[in-house]
Amino acid sequence: MATLLCLNELSCRTVLPVDQVDRAMRDFVGALKHARQVRAATALISPERLPAVELAAGYPMAKWANDARNRDLWRLVRAMQQRAPFTFDQLVPPEDGGDLEYLHNGRVARGLGVAHLVEGLAVSLPTEPDWSADRVRMTRNTLVDDGEIVEDEVDVPHASSPGHMRVHESWLGREGLAAIGTGAALWEARAEYFPSLSFLPRVEEQLRHLSADWVTPVRNRLAELQEGASGWEPATEPHPLWRSKVTPEAEQRKQLCGFVDLDGQTRLFDLHARFTPRHGRLHFRLLRDSGTIRIAYIGTKLGV
Repeated sequence: MATLLCLNELSCRTVLPVDQVDRAMRDFVGALKHARQVRAATALISPERLPAVELAAGYPMAKWANDARNRDLWRLVRAMQQRAPFTFDQLVPPEDGGDLEYLHNGRVARGLGVAHLVEGLAVSLPTEPDWSADRVRMTRNTLVDDGEIVEDEVDVPHASSPGHMRVHESWLGREGLAAIGTGAALWEARAEYFPSLSFLPRVEEQLRHLSADWVTPVRNRLAELQEGASGWEPATEPHPLWRSKVTPEAEQRKQLCGFVDLDGQTRLFDLHARFTPRHGRLHFRLLRDSGTIRIAYIGTKLGV
């Protein structure tokens, strides 16, 4: 199931010069790109058709998209919208919206509201100070059975820049992951939940035959490696920010860590994370050119 990013239409209604709108769109698309790097199965929905969204007076998104400088950005936006398993109105048809209303500073907020309803994440253009935050607070009005309207305050995860999206990396990377209960399911879901990890073919059998007591710890180690890799900048950082203990193998044991890589060459995969019960090890190497991690082995401590 895709994690839904819901466009906050209120962020497209601020009167700004076109050059400022263009800068806001670059930040917005940067946030979408970062979300997709963390979890491949993220999709964008919006209250109205994207090409018709008015970014500024006389400047719909279609006009922005037709500028040659923006075409690659537009392709990413469209690709993420096409991933969506539902349209906005399939989630909350206009005729069924009378029992529930979300408001932000007195304005009806459909995109923010749907993000809250589906437990997704709201995304905005950074056009106002209200949208420069990683959470947005709203008023929710609910019509109950006796005709009374109950008002309460709710908030929703939110991003309008890659920096905001980084705050939500753990949530994005693990959304739905806890429901995976077998090693075979982990293997089948690897592209969705671990887009920054690649695996040697031998790992498929190791995961498919993973013992029940290792499913959760292995799932957690993979999620932590994915989280680290998604934020890694190889040009300036020697390695990702590890979320659990990661060490190289001792010199006298490195001869155990040679594995045939995808290109047929034997390479050293001596970096490893640990898991329990028993002496579980997950061996991998860093791919600096792509900023990713390749997994070679999941099992008991090598040589034991």
